[in-house]
Amino acid sequence: MTTPHAPGGAVPPPGGSHVDVSDRSVGELLGNISRDLSTLLRQELALAKAELKGEVSKAGKGAGMLGAAGFAGYMVLLFLSFALWWALANAMDTGLAALIVAVIWGVAAGVLFAAGRKRIQQVNPKPERTVETIKQVPDAIKPTQETP
Repeated sequence: MTTPHAPGGAVPPPGGSHVDVSDRSVGELLGNISRDLSTLLRQELALAKAELKGEVSKAGKGAGMLGAAGFAGYMVLLFLSFALWWALANAMDTGLAALIVAVIWGVAAGVLFAAGRKRIQQVNPKPERTVETIKQVPDAIKPTQETP
C-alpha cells in the first residue's frame, strides 16, 4: 500500500491519510513508488549540499585566518630583520622603533593563528541532518498496518 502525494509531489509523513489502491494497476503503483523515491533522494541531496556548503564556508574562513597568520609571521621576520639592521647600522632610536612594530606584528600573528585554528577545529564534515533523515527512509517506505 502506498501513501498519497501531497501538493508539489512531496510524500506525506508516515501515519498520514491513506487511499484505497485496489483499483490501481501494479505499474501505476510502482511508478508512484519510483517517483516518491526519486523526490526523496533529490531532497536528501539538496539537504546534504546545504549542510556541506556551511561547513566549507567555516573551513574557508579558518584557512583565511591561517593565511593571514602566515603573512603576519612573515612581517615579524621582516621587521625583526630591519630592527636588527637599523640597530646595528644607525642610531638606537630607529632600531627601537622598528622593534616595536615587529612586536605588534608578532601579537597579531598569534591572535590570528589562534582564531584560525579554533575555526578549523569546529569544522564538521559529516552532514548530520542528512544522515538522520536517511536513517528514517526505510521506516517511511514500509507499509503501515491498518487497524480494523
